[in-house]
Amino acid sequence: MSAHLSVRDVSLDFTIGDTLFSTSYLRAVNRVSFDLKTGQALAIVGESGSGKSTIARALCRLYTPTQGTITLDGQDVNSSQALSAQRDYAQKVQMIFQDPFGSLNPVHTIRHHLRRPIKIHNPTLSVSEIDTKILELLDRVGLAPAEQTANKYPYELSGGQRQRVAIARALAVGAQFILADEPISMLDVSIRLGILNLMEDMKQEGIGFMYITHDIATARYFAERTAVMYVGHMVEWGESDSVTQNPQHPYTQLLISAVPQAERRRSTETKAKKGDIPMWTPQSTGCPFAGRCLHATAKCETHMPGPTEIAPGHFVRCVLFSTAP
Repeated sequence: MSAHLSVRDVSLDFTIGDTLFSTSYLRAVNRVSFDLKTGQALAIVGESGSGKSTIARALCRLYTPTQGTITLDGQDVNSSQALSAQRDYAQKVQMIFQDPFGSLNPVHTIRHHLRRPIKIHNPTLSVSEIDTKILELLDRVGLAPAEQTANKYPYELSGGQRQRVAIARALAVGAQFILADEPISMLDVSIRLGILNLMEDMKQEGIGFMYITHDIATARYFAERTAVMYVGHMVEWGESDSVTQNPQHPYTQLLISAVPQAERRRSTETKAKKGDIPMWTPQSTGCPFAGRCLHATAKCETHMPGPTEIAPGHFVRCVLFSTAP
């Protein structure tokens, strides 16, 4: 059954200082909008501190947006405080964290890690039915022999195997959407492709993904669409092939240039001004990349344009393409 997870104009502010007369805020995400659909993947790409993980945590209700809405099939996910509604949403939207060991309790077996979510979301299942489901899940994510794996502890598994357990745990409750936060960054290069192929199989089975990564090359491999974020702003987004093969925002071009390519000469790499990543606040104005952009003008310091469609389905927010005065 298809489902639609929608983010509209979402901002998230965090308190960074309090005085007797005022409170200071950091804006970690600034007016972000996108859609997730079952059977498809959206890659969120950007440097550390760009707001990628923050928006994912808002999607799984760990953070409440300061403004904007998150809806699942048209229903505002933050409007209801009923436990049943929260549990239903948690069943449909699951998260896979970057550190597969840190997300598993070392004192419990893999069987325990899978049994608990199954029991919570399927209270009518018998003990034998739950055990059967556990073995089916482990087989599904490639952890055979399943019975032997189920009795192991997290420290007895490799990093790739632990990440497969994390994926199995998300599947255990019947997730429709998986928020994968850097799921392969802590794994050996030799096993990253196996995890990506497993997620690709799940996508083909109808599960939707938000794939958070620093690696724009794997974004193109796995995701149909890619959104580039910088300091909480979406600066370019569209079909992955279009964004990665024809990057138009100076920051996207910088990310693409950072991908190692043997045939590219060092002198042809995209350059940027040296500068610190700005700390954005609700009062900040202009383009957050202006301080590092070689093309920045005075207008960039005060104005952040709306999205411009430069090709079918390919959008960029940059004064270089804006037609607004």
